[in-house]
Amino acid sequence: MTVVGSFGLSVRDQALEADVQAGLTAVEAGLLEATKSEVPFITESAQHLLRAGGKRFRPLLVMLASQFGDPYAPGVVPSAVVVELTHLATLYHDDVMDEADVRRGVASANSRWGNSLAVLTGDFLFARASHILADLGPEAVRIQSEAFERLVTGQILETAGPRDGRDPVDHYMDVLSGKTGSLIAVSGRFGAMMAGADEGVVDILTQYGERLGIAFQLADDVLDIASDTQESGKTPGTDLREGIPTLPVLYLRAQAVTYGRPDDLALVELLDGDLSDDVRLRDAVLRLRAHPALERARQDAVRYAEEARATLAPLPEGYAKTSLEELCGVVVHRVG
Repeated sequence: MTVVGSFGLSVRDQALEADVQAGLTAVEAGLLEATKSEVPFITESAQHLLRAGGKRFRPLLVMLASQFGDPYAPGVVPSAVVVELTHLATLYHDDVMDEADVRRGVASANSRWGNSLAVLTGDFLFARASHILADLGPEAVRIQSEAFERLVTGQILETAGPRDGRDPVDHYMDVLSGKTGSLIAVSGRFGAMMAGADEGVVDILTQYGERLGIAFQLADDVLDIASDTQESGKTPGTDLREGIPTLPVLYLRAQAVTYGRPDDLALVELLDGDLSDDVRLRDAVLRLRAHPALERARQDAVRYAEEARATLAPLPEGYAKTSLEELCGVVVHRVG
């Protein structure tokens, strides 16, 4: 087995490995080309996070999904570039909203150049993605626009918070479905669709991507607490510091309300306090690492990954299907 890309997926077949690696190489070249501008500073800011690396999870999914049709079809690589550009653009905007200082192990764009330029750089990336998308046809434009609407709706729901009487966990899962699941679902859909796969296969890979996307984000929720900066590329507790309601915190709050245990109430009080102090943040992270809410969130990530794996059952057996199944394990292995 050989590891392909930077996400840590092992591929058991040399021909599939060669196809996926070639596709990811072409995507990387496409990303560099799409982020160039006649204005040198725009090129620098647009390529800032691109050159910092990243797992290229979404392009990897596009490449694997394309194996159920013609992986060499002309729309496969451009569609992968579109989804990754869209993802990159959201990172610029997210870092502004979260006031993050670090992304992918380097200074975030907003901490380096300020919020306004970071937002505008994200807008530039959205524009470049739209330019490439236009060449893929009206159906691709419609699919991407619907996914983007879901993505933004998820972000708005997260910012607004749950309405009165709505269960915060249910609300949060709706947020994740939009913010993360929508674009990863499109990755599976574009890969199969651009490769000319049957409609039923396209639907399966879309559903697979949706569930895998939620598992991926839940794993990130766990990593925000359980990992260090070197592993995640983010400062541990970044979401805690900004008051972002991740699943472990929501489970903690629900448990505190239901049972009223002093330790739970004290930890909630700590999280509701000023976490700009590094010592207090570190204390919150360490206490959450030892709390059962973290393990409960970890198990939810595993469950969604297993649901994603189960959707693949009707697909024909082969190395591509096996790799997609193993990708589910890779997603949750990060929090194992």
